[in-house]
Amino acid sequence: MSEFTPLSEVGEFGLIRLINEKIEIQNPSTVKGIGDDAAVLEPGEKQIVVSSDMLLEGVHFDLTFCPLKHVGYKAVAVNVSDIAAMNAKPTQITVNIALGARYTVEAVEELYEGIRLACDNYKVDLVGGDTTSSHAGLVISITAIGEVAKGEAVLRNGAKVNDLICVTGDLGAAYMGLQILEREKQAFMANPEMQPELEGKQYIVGRQLRPEARMDVVYDLKERGIKPTSMIDVSDGLASELFHICKQSGVGATVYKDNLPADEQMLQTALEFNIDPLTCIMNGGEDYELLFTVPLADHEKLKNHPDISIIGVITEESAGINLATKHGNSYPLQAQGWSHF
Repeated sequence: MSEFTPLSEVGEFGLIRLINEKIEIQNPSTVKGIGDDAAVLEPGEKQIVVSSDMLLEGVHFDLTFCPLKHVGYKAVAVNVSDIAAMNAKPTQITVNIALGARYTVEAVEELYEGIRLACDNYKVDLVGGDTTSSHAGLVISITAIGEVAKGEAVLRNGAKVNDLICVTGDLGAAYMGLQILEREKQAFMANPEMQPELEGKQYIVGRQLRPEARMDVVYDLKERGIKPTSMIDVSDGLASELFHICKQSGVGATVYKDNLPADEQMLQTALEFNIDPLTCIMNGGEDYELLFTVPLADHEKLKNHPDISIIGVITEESAGINLATKHGNSYPLQAQGWSHF
């Protein structure tokens, strides 16, 4: 007898009840969550920000090496990261999923356990969504809703000449984590009896499987009295995101190679794979760190921050977007991050 429950046994409404039983409301702006034709939100005098992301099995994640709980957590984190990039506080999400026939009730519960853990971590409410069938594997589409005081939202188009360019955390680790997982998948397919070799690679693998949205930095900047002039999350690669800011702000940029933050595990793994670490840092993507600009006057407030690196300066648009080395050489940057098509 199978230990797993077919979705047909509980039906759509039974599945919704199972999901809703474990949901706790955390925000006063959530008047009505799951269980009606629409959620009811009442944020008061604040502005609302909304973002949506879709993750497809075989495109954005591979269930060969990515547990469903991690898929659920990551799906929420990448959406919260978009809210963080607006300098806003995430408050609610809706989750739409399409499921193939091979999925069981237990599999869906595991997925939603990851979603629930992320909701608890980021203090957001799951207030609705939709479920349907799929002939193309698992599809997850999440809409994230956040709130921000009027005048406090940070857009991509506010960078000014002489602003400092800053980035949180380290870069390139998620990309190299994916290389490790892909390598181990190929080894497993060749020999299903083998055990994966992940010793000493836990950090970079974790950065790929379970990234974190940097809401901690958003709150920290507020406490320090710093409002970025522009901000974006690093999902498609640092170079690509910097191009977005510069294009929309009508400015150029100089990034200092020696200031780029990288984890030692990433650097060593890149060398093992014969990949230039700079390529990982600039174009790897999926780090979900925050790239932002601040006025030069904020330098003293940030120069010793343990988790923020000042990597460059905004220049005139005519100067272009360049990478500078410690020897004084400068090279035009190329944006070669993730392309969806």
